[in-house]
Amino acid sequence: MSTSGRKRPPLVAPKRTRKTPAKPAAKRARRKPARSRNPIIAFFTRIIGWVFRVIWGISWRIGVVITLIVGVAVAYTYTTLPEYASLLDGRAKGSVTLLDSKGDVFAWRGDQFGGVIDADTVSKHLKNAVIATEDRRFYMHPGVDPIGIASAIRINLREGRGPLSGNGGSTITQQTAKLLCFGVEFDETQWKNEAEYIADCRRSSLWRKAKEAIYALAMEAKYTKDQVLSVYLNRAYLGGGAYGAEAAAQRYFGKSAANLNPSEGAMLAGLLTAPSTLAPTSNLERSQNRASVVIGLMRRQGYLSDSEVAIALANPAELSAAAEAQAGGYFADWVMASGPEFFTRDTTEDVIIKTTLDQRIQRAAEDALKYIFEEKVREGSKAQAAIVVMSADGAVRGMVGGRKTKVVGAFNRATQANRQTGSAFKPFVYATALELGYHYDSVVVDEPYCLNIAGSGRWCPENYTRKHYGRVTLAEALRQSLNIPAVKISESVGRELVRKVASDFGIESDLAAGPALALGASESTLIEMTGAYAGILNGGSSVTPYGLVELSLLGDSTPLMGSGGGIGERVIREEAARELIYMMSRVVDGGTGGRAKLPDREAAGKTGTTQAARDAWFLGFSADYVAGVWMGYDDNTPLTGVTGGGLPAEIWHETMVRVHEGVPVKPLPMLRPAPKPAPAPAPRQRREQRPRSNNPIENILRGIFGGN
Repeated sequence: MSTSGRKRPPLVAPKRTRKTPAKPAAKRARRKPARSRNPIIAFFTRIIGWVFRVIWGISWRIGVVITLIVGVAVAYTYTTLPEYASLLDGRAKGSVTLLDSKGDVFAWRGDQFGGVIDADTVSKHLKNAVIATEDRRFYMHPGVDPIGIASAIRINLREGRGPLSGNGGSTITQQTAKLLCFGVEFDETQWKNEAEYIADCRRSSLWRKAKEAIYALAMEAKYTKDQVLSVYLNRAYLGGGAYGAEAAAQRYFGKSAANLNPSEGAMLAGLLTAPSTLAPTSNLERSQNRASVVIGLMRRQGYLSDSEVAIALANPAELSAAAEAQAGGYFADWVMASGPEFFTRDTTEDVIIKTTLDQRIQRAAEDALKYIFEEKVREGSKAQAAIVVMSADGAVRGMVGGRKTKVVGAFNRATQANRQTGSAFKPFVYATALELGYHYDSVVVDEPYCLNIAGSGRWCPENYTRKHYGRVTLAEALRQSLNIPAVKISESVGRELVRKVASDFGIESDLAAGPALALGASESTLIEMTGAYAGILNGGSSVTPYGLVELSLLGDSTPLMGSGGGIGERVIREEAARELIYMMSRVVDGGTGGRAKLPDREAAGKTGTTQAARDAWFLGFSADYVAGVWMGYDDNTPLTGVTGGGLPAEIWHETMVRVHEGVPVKPLPMLRPAPKPAPAPAPRQRREQRPRSNNPIENILRGIFGGN
């Protein structure tokens, strides 16, 4: 086969050499030789890099170790956390709720717990207010809020404090951990009292902060956010002895925490920072001002609209009527002291006590005292007064233990002050005499009178007027409060018998042994004296003043104990008591107690003024109520221009007028002596008649002009 003679192309491409294009001459000229680095800078750069690598190597390892330790600590703490339901009531002691005679709450004592609430059922306004005030990122952090901590440190440093002093940046979860005391229970052998235990739980240090953070992380792992918030709302102290939002809502507003409006929710949330100081029962205006700040926070965080804010600020939260009563004052304290301590002051249970208090009568007594001191007592006077109002069976309906009525735990002059009774004691002298057969119209001679007292010499009592009135009846002697007849009667019937009658009527204080017993030289308390006068009103039987009617545990229908007072044994005959009431009614109707006279009904009573006017009393009764009034100075300074028939009688009058508003009029159960017949007019003496004259003209003139 012939070929065409053309050369065939090779089967493999020929090897080609890649040529680098030549650079322009200008570029070759601009290229500079490589400059050598500064060895010193290079050295330090290498050192810094090495240090950084060492620190980073150590840091991430330490971080891993810390994370593992924290994780183990959180895991362990998680296993120790109790069930959610057991955390809701953390009180070491129980509460006492006091009800008045109608069954309405008027006071609380102890650690009150209104009942379990949760974040789902509580008022949204309270829930939002707490979050806005205490932890606005509550639903976003895992229990510890680094942003909040950094912000708190910045604020503390800016205000010149240490980084951990002042604002702590604690979340609600961390605060709840402190409320739980990190799971440490109160132990009486380790702490002197609960206050010391709480103070130890609140102590702040780096170690405590770390423990708090671990506990908070464990809680967030164990419980839901709403469960943590529920524990916080149930355990937080909100002032006034109220633990938890439900107790506080009932305590201050008389309603459930589920029904709080924005201003009320804001007020409770505002208490969390300083519950005792900001409590509305301590200073309502200060509490309202704090609530307005909380409302502003709620607005900025979108929980309230502008219109809702305007309404809340225009209508600040107000206290309920029971809260206005300031925890029942003196009466509540007295009832608490009258019950067994393990059910009152030291109770570990929630106790309900029904009492004899009538809140209408309590207000009447308070208003009367305030009126007299504002209108009749000089401004700046330090004089004190006390009032007790009770029924004839000894049931105390109202009690004022001093001029400051809005107090708790204060000195109660109605039950704790032992003072000389003065002439207010005289009814027991005459009660003894009437029981022995004397009568209201029995006569005693008021004349100079002296006794020789062994060891003391001659004693000659005098009347207040320093005059003598001769023969007077017992009723007149009591009406004018004459001293000499009272001493004479006491000596005639026997001092020991007088002492016994007074003691049987309920005066338990030590009674004087000498003849001055009849003039009230002995001391007694206002409640004892008022109770003794109640025995006169009820017909001569003793009474034991009482305020506690029933005591039961919360939720139990069967009372654990009943009343410890009431009518006791008979002391004098009913006829003697009726005569004595009549005699005492003359004291008010024209006697030394005239200022106590009531405008629409009968009243009876007795004045009392002690030596140098250190004490002034008026005690008396209508057919329905007995009331006692004492006035004096706590340091025994003599009163100026005051006797029992003066200001005390006026306080008594103002009290009883208010007490009897709307009460039907009833007569006193007293003897009513038959009116003495009017003296018969003297017989008209007939004129001696002259015999008729025989002179007709003379007879006519005598018939016209008369005469003889």
